[in-house]
Amino acid sequence: MEKRKFIRKVCLLGDGGVGKTSLVRRYVEDSFRDEYIVSFGTKVSKKVVDLPEVELTLMLWDILGQKSDDALHSAYYKGANGALLVFDLTRPETLEHLSKWKEDFLRAAPGAKIVLVANKVDLGSKVPMERLEGAKGLMGGSLSMTSAKSGEGVEEAFLELGRLVMEVGK
Repeated sequence: MEKRKFIRKVCLLGDGGVGKTSLVRRYVEDSFRDEYIVSFGTKVSKKVVDLPEVELTLMLWDILGQKSDDALHSAYYKGANGALLVFDLTRPETLEHLSKWKEDFLRAAPGAKIVLVANKVDLGSKVPMERLEGAKGLMGGSLSMTSAKSGEGVEEAFLELGRLVMEVGK
C-alpha cells in the first residue's frame, strides 16, 4: 500500500549568524561552508522525509535573522505548521531574543509546533546548563543540541519537528 503524502511548512527563526542557513544546508545537502552569508528575505528548500506511516515533504523557510520588518516576517510565517527556534551557544544574547521570535511567530501561525535548537555545540557553550533547562521549559519542552558544521543532532532536530507537525491536522 502506498504511503499517504503530506506537505508541511516549517520556518527557521532566530537572530542573524546563529546558523539557520547552515542547518538547512547540512540537512538538505549534507554540506557545510564556513563563510557567513547574510540571508535576505527568505529562502525555501525542500526535504522529503520517510516516516513509518507517511511520506512527509518539509518546506523549509529559512527566514532572515534581522528583526527589521515585523510585517514582512509575519507574512512569511503565515500558514506555517512549525518552526525551529535557533540560537548560538557561543552568543547567549541570541537565546534571550527567542521569546520575541516565538511570540511573533505564534501570533501569525497559532497552534504551530516549535523545537528549540542550540546550535554550534562543536564550539562549546557559553550558556549555563540551568539557562538551557529554563529555556527548554519556556519554549515547550523540546531542545535539540546541534552542530551544522559536524552534522551532530541536525537530522534529529528536523525529524523531531517533522513528527510534531504531523500531529497537526491528523
